[in-house]
Amino acid sequence: MPERLRNKVAMVVGAGSIGPGWGNGKATAVTFAREGAKVFCVDVNLNAAEETANIITGEGGLALPFRADVTKADDVEAMVKACIADFGRIDVLDNNVGIADVGGVVELPEKTWDRVLDVNLKSAFLTMKHVIPLMVVQGGGSIINISSVAGSRWTGVPYSSYYASKAALIHLTRTTAVEYASKRVRVNAILPGLMQTPMVEHSAGLARSYAGGDIEEMWRVRAAQVPMGIGGEAWDVAWGAVYLASEEAKYVTGIELVIDGGVSLK
Repeated sequence: MPERLRNKVAMVVGAGSIGPGWGNGKATAVTFAREGAKVFCVDVNLNAAEETANIITGEGGLALPFRADVTKADDVEAMVKACIADFGRIDVLDNNVGIADVGGVVELPEKTWDRVLDVNLKSAFLTMKHVIPLMVVQGGGSIINISSVAGSRWTGVPYSSYYASKAALIHLTRTTAVEYASKRVRVNAILPGLMQTPMVEHSAGLARSYAGGDIEEMWRVRAAQVPMGIGGEAWDVAWGAVYLASEEAKYVTGIELVIDGGVSLK
């Protein structure tokens, strides 16, 4: 079923990648485009947004890069206005930004707690705040918030700010879904499991917590936790997002789509 997102405009927030390879946002933006969407690629790193947009245009798709820090209301407002000016509407909002800093409630510095909550939670609040009114006027839309299985369970690493922010994002998704269901604005969450992405590789303390700083050993240890025996890829998240963005999911709102190889069943 090709072109599942034909004639849709998708704003992907966190469309770049923090390092070489494919992060969830980058893979999602490219997959959206391959399915026919026009993609507005947003990232705090303009070069990363441009890289993703260039991949899309190089494949014959339509994409535009934009630099925004989505923890700042002025940046979010400017981002939304720019997308409307360029593409005329926003049918899909995909919230992919996220960071993880290791530390339990005793060890974690207050400023780190605040930063993680801003990036992982406040960003989704701000983007939804500015996009939902437009979707209501349009007659509907799809919002996809990328949370984590860490929002519902212990995953083996003490990172209290990550757990708390991802749990809050899940409930914010649920409640916003109910509030705007009658307006045909669907709000869903994807809960990735132990993924093998640049964000995980570059997150402070994760490799140290898992394997004393050895990245390859971290991938092995994480994969061993998964019933399927492998770490997830960004493309797994991307295809879940395509479903939630498409008309195939027109009667789906407020769900938590778990993509974790069975981790949350243990």
